[in-house]
Amino acid sequence: MKTRIGVLASGGGSNMQAIMRSIDAGEINGEIVVVISDVPGAGALAKAENAGIPTRVMRPREYSGRDAYSAALAAELKSHNVGLVVMAGFMRIVTTPLINAFPNRIMNIHPALIPAFCGAGFYGHYVHEAVLDYGARVSGCTVHFVEEAVDAGPIIIQRAVPVLDDDTPEALAARILKEEHIAYPEAVRLYCAGMLGIEGRRVVVKG
Repeated sequence: MKTRIGVLASGGGSNMQAIMRSIDAGEINGEIVVVISDVPGAGALAKAENAGIPTRVMRPREYSGRDAYSAALAAELKSHNVGLVVMAGFMRIVTTPLINAFPNRIMNIHPALIPAFCGAGFYGHYVHEAVLDYGARVSGCTVHFVEEAVDAGPIIIQRAVPVLDDDTPEALAARILKEEHIAYPEAVRLYCAGMLGIEGRRVVVKG
């Protein structure tokens, strides 16, 4: 039985598209059944619509606060019988109502090697600027399960890239994005194959 996947996205949806390609190739035993964005006109919505996937725009300002918004997201996802929630460039912090509705069933990807350069304020180009300013020699991406604390859930997959002497935030971001497009579909594949377990803070891949 295929895992029903709900995607939360704010931008162009390139990670979502990478997952869609893996689904189409038969590598992931799952299907994307709904794509929700907080940004009207987000590229992810157009990609989903072109693939015949239902979409929904849900703007936080239409709700009384983060908890109310997270509760509404949870209700929408449950209405589509979603089994796995994939945050693909979703630029909102989700809270207890959503996390409790999908325990260990929400994934996020972060453009650095957690626990470095993560948490509140570390998103998008701010991450890559911080990596370069610090003089780090290695960066990368992390797919993790979502918990209450930002970027603090159990780590599923990490992929590393070298930081080059002449790097700009844009160049580093582009190099990491290529790794994201490998890491995220693989994490989703493992989940949909029933191969992921959690022991304490460790994600264990079962044979």
